Amino acid sequence: MPDGQLLLERVYFHETQKPDHVYLSQPLGAGEMKDYTWAQVMDEARRMATHLKGMNFDQGTKIALLSKNSAHFIMAELAIWMAGYTTVAIFPTETAKTIAYVLEHSDSKLLLVGKLDDWPQQRAGIPQGLPCISLPLSPANDLDSWDAVVARTAPLVGQTQRHADDIAMLMYTSGSTGQPKGVMINFAAISRAGLGIAQEVRSQLGDVGVRMLSYLPLSHIFERAWVEAASLTDGDWRLYFVESLDSFMRDLQRARPTAFLSVPRLWLKFQQGVFAKLPPKKLDRLLGIPLIGKLIARKVLKGLGLDKVLMAGSGSAPIPPDLISWYRRIGLPLLEGYAMTEDCAYSHTSKGVFNAPGYVGVPLPGVQVRINEHGEVEIKSPGQFSGYYKQPELTAESFTDDGFFRTGDLGDRTSDGLLKLTGRSKELFKTAKGKYVAPAPIENLINAHPMVELSLVSGVGQEAAYAMVVLAEDLRPQLGDPAVRAKVQDALERLRQEVNSQVAEYERLHMLVVMREPWSIGNECLTPTMKVKRNRIEALATKQVGGWYAATHTVLWQE
Repeated sequence: MPDGQLLLERVYFHETQKPDHVYLSQPLGAGEMKDYTWAQVMDEARRMATHLKGMNFDQGTKIALLSKNSAHFIMAELAIWMAGYTTVAIFPTETAKTIAYVLEHSDSKLLLVGKLDDWPQQRAGIPQGLPCISLPLSPANDLDSWDAVVARTAPLVGQTQRHADDIAMLMYTSGSTGQPKGVMINFAAISRAGLGIAQEVRSQLGDVGVRMLSYLPLSHIFERAWVEAASLTDGDWRLYFVESLDSFMRDLQRARPTAFLSVPRLWLKFQQGVFAKLPPKKLDRLLGIPLIGKLIARKVLKGLGLDKVLMAGSGSAPIPPDLISWYRRIGLPLLEGYAMTEDCAYSHTSKGVFNAPGYVGVPLPGVQVRINEHGEVEIKSPGQFSGYYKQPELTAESFTDDGFFRTGDLGDRTSDGLLKLTGRSKELFKTAKGKYVAPAPIENLINAHPMVELSLVSGVGQEAAYAMVVLAEDLRPQLGDPAVRAKVQDALERLRQEVNSQVAEYERLHMLVVMREPWSIGNECLTPTMKVKRNRIEALATKQVGGWYAATHTVLWQE
C-alpha cells in the first residue's frame, strides 16, 4: 500500500486482503472472550455507518463517544468516519459537568454510550433530547442498542472516501491547566502519525507479531495514535482489552503483549507491587548475583505479564530516570517518549543508542524541532493539528510565523538530537527571593522514592519552595501505627535533604507536606490521564499554606 494512503483506505485494504485475521479480542466477563476478525469488525461498522448516514446529518457533523476502551469503540469510530462524520471521544471518567461542556462546545448531534463505571452520575450531563445509542457492554439503560441497530440494518456498500483535510476527530485535552480545548485533527494528520508510529513499532519488534493490551483511555491521543491508528494502519496487530480494573493483571497475563505502553504513575505502581513482595534491597542484591540475577529478573517480568515485551514505552507525563533504569535492569527495554495532542502524539521517542534515562529521545521521521530564545521547545510535525475548535485567536498564538507549534515545554537538546525537558513555561513560579523555580524536575526527584506516589512542588511568593506528597497506596493503610508513621517521617526528611542536595539553592524545599486525601480523578485533582491538576491542588491548599510555613517541622501531615 502506498505510504500516502489515508487511514480509511488502509482499513478497506485489510478488510479485503486479511478478512480472517483476528484484530480485536474483547473480554465479556466470567472468563468469556470474543474475537473479531477484520471481516467481522467491518461488517458491524458498515451496518452502523448505514444507520448513522440515514440520520442525514451534515458532512463533518460531530458524533460523541463516551466509553472505556473496547472493541466497539474502534468499530464505532470506523462507522462514524464511513458515514462522513467526525468523532468526539469523551474521557470515560469525566464528571457530568465536563461531559455537558464537551457535548455543547463540540456541537455533537449524537452520543454513543459504551462501557462506563459512573453512568448514573454522568447521565445528568447529557442534554435532554440528544439522541443516544448504547454500545455492547454499556451499563443498563433504555437506549437504542448497537446490537439492535446492526441486526436490522444492511451494511454500507462501497468504500466511502474522506478528504485529507476533513476533520477526523475532535480531541479534547485532559484539562490539567484549565478548561479542556478541542484539538482538531484531520485525516492527513492522523494517517501520517499512524503510519510513522506503525513503522517505528515494527522497527523495534522486527518479525515478532504485535500484541498490545489497550487500557489507557482511547479518548486520549497517546492511546488513540500509538494503539488504534497504528494498528488500523498496519493491519496485522492484535489488540486485547481489559475487562475491569480488578482483572487488569489477569488481562495482561492473557494478552502477553509484545509491545506495552503505560504512564509514569502505573510504571511506579508496578514497581511498588514488586517491592511489596520482594524488598528493594533484597531484590537489588539478588539481581547482582550472576545467573541468579537473570532468573530473578525473568521471574519478576513474568509475574507482571511483561516477559514477552520487546518494546515498552512511557509517555503522557515525565517519568523519573531512576525508574527507567530499574526496569532496564530487570530486562524490560523501557523507553520514554514525548508528544502531545497537538501533534497527534507524533514527536519524539527513545530508540537504539538514543535512550539515555532523563531524555525523551530524538525526533521521529519528518519531525522538526528547535529551542527558541526563551528555552521553549517548538515543533513542526507530520501529525500537526488543524487548530483549536472555535478558538482561532488561540490557534494563531500557538504557532510561529514559519509554522512551528509553541509547545509551552522548556527543554535542551544534545548535539546528537536527544531532547531533555526541563519544565513547563506556564508552571514556572517565582519565590519571594525573585528566582523562578521549575517544579517538574524537582517532582521527578521526589517521585523516584518508593514511599511516594505523586508530588507537587509549589511556593509562589513564598520564602522557599515546598512540596505536597501523596504516599504510596500500600503504605497509607499503615499510618495509624505510630511506629510506621515515625519511620515514614524520618524517611521523608532524608528525602527532602537528598533532593535539596541535588538542586540549586533557590530551588531547595522548605518542607514536605503529606496529603491526607490521595489525589484522584474522582476528587478532580488528577486528569483522566493521571496528570496532576496543578491549579486545583494549589487552590485547595491556599488556606493552609501560611500555617505550614509557620510550623517548626520540615515534614508535616495535612490535618
